[in-house]
Parts: sequence; structure tokens; C-alpha cells
Amino acid sequence: MGTSWEFIISFFCYNITVRHLTTLLLIVSSMYATSIQEYINKQNCDQIIDKQVYTICYDYNFKGALYVAYELDGALVNKTNLKERHKFYSEKNLPSKYKSHYKDYTHSGYDRGHLANDAAFDYDEKVVRKTYSMANIIPQAPNVNRKTWIKAEKYERYTAVKLGSVQVINGVIYDKSPKRIGKNNIAVPDGFWKMIYNDKKNFKRCFYYKNDLNTVIKGDKLKNHEIDCKKLN
Repeated sequence: MGTSWEFIISFFCYNITVRHLTTLLLIVSSMYATSIQEYINKQNCDQIIDKQVYTICYDYNFKGALYVAYELDGALVNKTNLKERHKFYSEKNLPSKYKSHYKDYTHSGYDRGHLANDAAFDYDEKVVRKTYSMANIIPQAPNVNRKTWIKAEKYERYTAVKLGSVQVINGVIYDKSPKRIGKNNIAVPDGFWKMIYNDKKNFKRCFYYKNDLNTVIKGDKLKNHEIDCKKLN
């Protein structure tokens, strides 16, 4: 029995429709995909510092990062977990008058808080050392740095393992006239946020932390800090 023309036409139309629909979905997905360039670009940054494993958008006025972005490979984040930690160092790629220094934080009441956290890159000695650039460090309230923000850092590593990889963008929020610390007048942020995403897996979660010296840690949970990622655009 011969193949009917109705079947051939319907099969042809179906395949055209599927192809067009697939193309449309790819276009729509790319339109809504998260782009690091939305945050780290020449308009936002006085200087973009490429640390190979992460990128810094640096602000000369605040003498600190506005954004730090990187990709985490789930196969690497827990591969070695080196115990030794390195000394902080001033970023050589910055003009001297805009640098922050280790001593700026001494007796300030604030921790030297990582944006690209060392625990995410401690699979290699040379790699983890890159996270100790002072350009990657901001003044963080001790309870935030050690007790609350660290939960978001652990979660990004957990998610990288679970999904295979994740992109991470850390953003820093400053007041127009921020509190300053140290000889070099380093700006203290009002707060900071973390975006963790994998567009291929349709995953995105964002968290915000207020940089409060009086932060209460009792009962603190990661979900308490979750915010709508659209508010960060």
C-alpha cells in the first residue's frame, strides 16, 4: 500500500514546525540568558582586572570591587581542598593611589572578606593565591563574613557539584558617602549580593546580605537572604 499524500504533507509540516519552534526557543533562551557583561563592562568599571580564574570590576573612588565574577567547575571545587592559606597582597595591576592595603583593615572592626572565596579555588596552590589580592577583598562585618555570607559560599560550591558547573556574580552596594577605613580610605559597603546560575539547567538563585556590624546570627538561614534576581538587573 502506497504512502498517502496527506501523511507526507503532515509529516513535512510537523518537522518544519518543530525546527522553527526549536530555533525560537534558542533565541528566547539567549535573550534571557544571564550575561556577565551586563555587570562587568567599561561603563560600570574604572578598571577591569582579569585574574584568569575570576574577573574584578574595580571602582577607584570606593577603592574596592563593584562586581566579581567567575565560573565554578563542580569537578574541581572539592578535588583537593588545600588547608594552607596565603598572605593578602595589594593588587599590582592597579594604580598606587587607588589600591587597598592589608593594614587598612587593622583595628577597623571589619574582616578582610573575599568575594571570589578561597574555598572555591583551593584545588590548586597557584589558583587559590589569586583570591588573596586585596582587589578581591571588601570590608565585611565579622558575623556576616564568618557566619552568614559563608553559607552562600558553601551553597555555590554545592550547586556547582550538583549541576556540573555554575556561574557566580558577586555585587557590592555602596552608599554615596560611605564610611571609610584605613590610611587609604577604603569604602565600607552597605551590603552585597551573590547570583548563582546555570542557564543551560534553567537555574538561578540570588542572595543579599546587609553589611551590619550588629548582625544577629542566631536562627540565620540561607533562605532568609534570598531575593528576586530581577531586582539585580
